[in-house]
Amino acid sequence: MARIDVDGLEIDYELIGDENAPPLMLTPGGRYPRDTAGVPELARIFADNGYRVLMWDRPGCGASDIAFTAPSESVMNAEAGAGLIRALGLKDITLVGGSAGSRISLMIGTRMPENVKKIAVWWLSGGAIGLAGLAWFYCGDQVAACSKGGMEAVAALPSWADQTARNPRIREILLRQDPDTYIATMQKWAAAFNYREDTPMPGLTETDFAKLTMPILVFRSGKSDMAHTRRTSEWVNELLPNSTFREPPWDDQEWNYVSTFPMDSANRRGRFERWPLIAPDVLEFLKD
Repeated sequence: MARIDVDGLEIDYELIGDENAPPLMLTPGGRYPRDTAGVPELARIFADNGYRVLMWDRPGCGASDIAFTAPSESVMNAEAGAGLIRALGLKDITLVGGSAGSRISLMIGTRMPENVKKIAVWWLSGGAIGLAGLAWFYCGDQVAACSKGGMEAVAALPSWADQTARNPRIREILLRQDPDTYIATMQKWAAAFNYREDTPMPGLTETDFAKLTMPILVFRSGKSDMAHTRRTSEWVNELLPNSTFREPPWDDQEWNYVSTFPMDSANRRGRFERWPLIAPDVLEFLKD
């Protein structure tokens, strides 16, 4: 485990595997930390199969810092991820991620396409209802709390409990924010998730997808998955110049199934605990 300054933000990260092996960045979803059940386990499989794996806490996740100056939370995370790769001097990196991690991986790719060898993504968030849910999940409780009790109420939200326990600076950063400015920022960040008819994913335009000319593996989402709609995965596949589209190693109800799991890192339970199942397909794709 280590920390490094990336454009003024302290980013918490861990590298595992042979120091001379090709680098691979693994990005989870939600605001979950890098030690969430399933993520280190998947990282270890990649490391044991010849990769130097970078796990990281995105800004506002786990033990990393957060700021509120970016146009959206996804942009903040993508720029931090690209900055982390540069700061660590990682060359020809592979990007792997699911759910929010898929969006951030693709957005990182658009910021440094010359340095990304391949990308593999699954559970691509999208669809009008799915994106509306993200706006509330990431921003709605923040605005509601701030409008009632200011930044003290925001800092006391359960959604910040894990982060402030791991990194006390998070509470200090939150309390420094002006409440009116914070509400305006959350409104802007929520609007960034608005569904659009001209792109399947927030933060990425058709022009951005066209930049991603490296080989990309896209796993098809389940028909029953309303958070990561099947059409979103199909649309992304259609826009990418050099993509491979594959069925995932689980059945159609996977997201609905794992959504019932308790989030309990101590006992290695959570929505990502079955992610290691995807390793064989990803490793096959990554072979030169």
